[in-house]
Amino acid sequence: MNTDERRLGFLEKLLDGVEVEWIPLSQGENKIADLRRGRVMSKGYLVENAGDYPVYSSQTANNGEIGRINTFDFDGEFISWTTDGANAGTVFYRQGKFSITNVCGLIMINNTEKLNYKFLFYWLSIEAKKHVYSGMGNPKLMSNQVAKIKIPIPCPDKPEKSLKIQAEIVRILDAFSELTAELTTELTARKKQYQYYRDRLLSFEEGEVEWKTLGDEEFFEVHSGGTPSKKKPEYWNDGNIPWLKSESCNNEPVYSANNYITELGLQKSSAKLLQKETTLIALVGATIFKTAFLEFQATTNQNIASIKSKYPEAINDKFIFYYITNLYEVLKSEMRNYGMLNLTTLRKFKIPVPSPKEQARIVKILDKFDTLTTSISEGLPREIELRRKQYEYYRDLLLSFPKPEASV
Repeated sequence: MNTDERRLGFLEKLLDGVEVEWIPLSQGENKIADLRRGRVMSKGYLVENAGDYPVYSSQTANNGEIGRINTFDFDGEFISWTTDGANAGTVFYRQGKFSITNVCGLIMINNTEKLNYKFLFYWLSIEAKKHVYSGMGNPKLMSNQVAKIKIPIPCPDKPEKSLKIQAEIVRILDAFSELTAELTTELTARKKQYQYYRDRLLSFEEGEVEWKTLGDEEFFEVHSGGTPSKKKPEYWNDGNIPWLKSESCNNEPVYSANNYITELGLQKSSAKLLQKETTLIALVGATIFKTAFLEFQATTNQNIASIKSKYPEAINDKFIFYYITNLYEVLKSEMRNYGMLNLTTLRKFKIPVPSPKEQARIVKILDKFDTLTTSISEGLPREIELRRKQYEYYRDLLLSFPKPEASV
């Protein structure tokens, strides 16, 4: 019997014959929880009252933390949720001293001998999003809706057994969450290590190696793409030539396209068919200065420039990609006042040209780091995705209590 079969057998035994009572979260005289809202806190307030206690808002990055102040509104164990915006319905388990802003709600359990905070958190991580209202283009999950969400209480007539079941479900899901968190922490560390080695490997002093500008037409082809007329269906319909937009540039290799043009569309526009192992760089938009490395033949729109070595045996295309990718933070800082990058400026960029053997060595090292930190088919990102799916599978299985007809 494999591990998954043993787990399934254990879960069936844990939940076998368990009766479930469904209780609205915050309704009635003996409501199981009280709900609160946060308060308005401006950026200026956060600066003027800087301190040690976290303030949580509607974002999901950094666990929702937007700053720290010298006071706190809550102290203990709670659950918060995002009430407004794109993240409406996102729930968080909170502990300690903290405050929340006015786009957050707070749940305080009145009877912890009946309901476990972490159990409630895991249940709401499935259920809360189902109650978000998206009218008028602004998603919301207000307190009156949260109050109606029904919570499953296993073995309601046996509080001690109920809490044991809830605690065991929490223990299992915590284990999966902790494993994913550990892998994510490791990935963050590996990315920092990758950046460190990339900086060192791609740092060259003037006079240490030969340098070439991208405008040197003897060594480089530098072009921008084009967009066939959208008014001509024959340029697009049933097309089989990949066509990329600047959103494809994410400082990593690109393996597929979402859009295609026809042979006629290619001929009747300034789009160019680019060969595999071409470096791309976004000229404008949200991804400006970000790169991509083509792993297939493709065309691009006019918001992307392409860079291709004319002598790969002397200047390695993957080396070009890594070097320009490593310029991203510098370009973003030095050219922050520019709305776009153009070919004239791009052709002034200098590329170091160490020996072919040294280029190959650098590419081999960076390829290994790249696979470990970005590959979705292998490396840590793949492992994290597998663990996330495993967590969601067992979470849904553990929390799939049968609902009575009236509650469906």
